[in-house]
Amino acid sequence: MRAKARETNRAPSFSKRACLVLEDGTIFEGFSCGYDGDASGEVVFNTSMTGYQEILTDPSYKGQIVTMTYPLIGNYGCNFEDVESGRPWVEGFVLKEMARSPSSWRARESLSDYLRRHQIPAIEGIDTRKLTKRIRETGAQRALLSTSETDPAALRERVRTVPSIIGLDLVREVTCSEPYRWRETLYCWPKGYSKRKRFRSFVVAYDFGIKRNILRSLAAEGIEVLVVPAGTPAEDVLDLKPDGVFLSNGPGDPEPVAYAVENIRRLIGRIPIFGICLGHQLMALALGGRTYKLKFGHHGANHPVKNLDTGAIEITSQNHGFAVDIDSLKGVGRLTHLNLNDRTSEGFALKEKFLFTVQYHPESSPGPHDSRYLFRDFVRMIEDFKGK
Repeated sequence: MRAKARETNRAPSFSKRACLVLEDGTIFEGFSCGYDGDASGEVVFNTSMTGYQEILTDPSYKGQIVTMTYPLIGNYGCNFEDVESGRPWVEGFVLKEMARSPSSWRARESLSDYLRRHQIPAIEGIDTRKLTKRIRETGAQRALLSTSETDPAALRERVRTVPSIIGLDLVREVTCSEPYRWRETLYCWPKGYSKRKRFRSFVVAYDFGIKRNILRSLAAEGIEVLVVPAGTPAEDVLDLKPDGVFLSNGPGDPEPVAYAVENIRRLIGRIPIFGICLGHQLMALALGGRTYKLKFGHHGANHPVKNLDTGAIEITSQNHGFAVDIDSLKGVGRLTHLNLNDRTSEGFALKEKFLFTVQYHPESSPGPHDSRYLFRDFVRMIEDFKGK
């Protein structure tokens, strides 16, 4: 049954109206605070209070319209350093209120100007609490954000044509086209980012939508990284004689990325492997496991995860809409991390094959640094493999 609810709010300083329509027929009316145009995709909510620029530029958000649950976004503006890739990847942005006058010594432009410059439609002035509750109750939905169409019937008709994220291979749209080297390490004030000159290990990273802070975290542990396109054959990777392989994060459904699953399958047991997020899911599929769609996904910088080896509770940064069915890996992989909100799998390991993966983002950016030890664990695994 289609919902008839509509949200109307007072006009902020921007006067051009905008609408967000969900596939169940719910319409939220607000005002454009970004690029004037239309955007479509799966609407999700993110519970981070800050880090909006990192969220916008995370390739894992390809195909999604992101709603920020914190009511005021944009207060520290945008700069040239807090980005996780070369461009924003979100399809659209949904806010309660856009900060008009950013205040930060690092700011180079306002969030609204940043969104306009990168042609990202955005809407503000809607009840984001109500939208978030609706997503929690009904699940992530296909959605349309429009500044050009206000007719309810036309909006509801158009949203039906938005493709489901299930079954789409979005990795092909975000992966690099050519291999490249990475030597830049973590941010350190007041110097900022710097390039490391000496390394103790060499790793090939599959780019399924990799974030820059992952690469910086690897470099900080003395790992020189060669980033390769998602479809690079396993034999070509082994010919490079790396000390290990990293499987990156990325957008959407892992099952259509069958070429990556096959390449990973050919690497297992032959070289140390560390995977996160989509890399975690692809590894599970390569081992014969299953993945499934979460109701509304995990998106935010405050998700509690228990390390089952140490008993420690880590507050983690997460961004995924699919999860691994850990029961499908019984007798193959050992569960190492557990989500304390919904008891879903957050990591598994196969020690005898020199591999481990986690579902969350140990590199943070944005988020806490509780899990950065995992990059050191990867280094130790590489050293153990060399000494076997």
